[in-house]
Order: sequence, then C-alpha cells, then structure tokens
Amino acid sequence: MKHFASCHCQKVQIEIDAPSVLEVQECNCSMCTRTGFLHVIVPASRFTLLCGEEDLTCYTFNTGVAKHYFCKHCGCKPFYVPRSNPDGFSVNLRCIDQSTVQAVNLSQFNGQEWEQEGAALAHLSRE
Repeated sequence: MKHFASCHCQKVQIEIDAPSVLEVQECNCSMCTRTGFLHVIVPASRFTLLCGEEDLTCYTFNTGVAKHYFCKHCGCKPFYVPRSNPDGFSVNLRCIDQSTVQAVNLSQFNGQEWEQEGAALAHLSRE
C-alpha cells in the first residue's frame, strides 16, 4: 500500500510503501516526547522523498547517528533517520494521510533506556 505524508505546509512530501494496518511505536525519549512523534519505521527502499529536499533542515545530537529532519518553513518533523534503524526511515504517523490507513497497532518503546532497548527495533527497517 502506498501512503503519502507531508509537513504542515506541504513543501515536504513523502511516499512510503507499508501495509494498510500500520505498526507504530510511541517512544518516551526526550525528543519524541517533545515532538509527539509516532514512528512508522520502513526500510530505505520503501521510502521516497517526493519533494522538498531543499526545504529540510537537519538536527543531530548525542552520537549524531540519528538525523532529525524538519521543514524550514513550518517546523514540522515528518520523518527522520533513527539511530535504531540507520538503514531506514521513521515517518511520523501524524503526518501520514489517514485515508490509506486501515488500522494502527500502537506499541510502547522505552526510549529513555535506549542503550538497552534500541536493538529491539532493528528488524523494522529490514526487507
């Protein structure tokens, strides 16, 4: 199933290939808690940035592995490259057009204990 996502001003637009029933992680780390990010993690091969590359800015911290992309215009964070899945992308469920989403299976992820828990997500970006 093709799902479309965008930032608020729609300058950044994304397409992902994922099931109509989405597996979503809610993380309690300092970044995800503050931004309200709900993770739909996909392999890089199932992610397409349709437009807006020039409208993105990137924020990194700590190890610098995670690449948090924000729209320069509206400040929305529609996707990022997670530290747990550097071979894939995490798209914010809140930015996905809900017309293609049949259901959501939400699970909790303990990002406050990332060093112990991070490997539990690695399988999500594999083909």
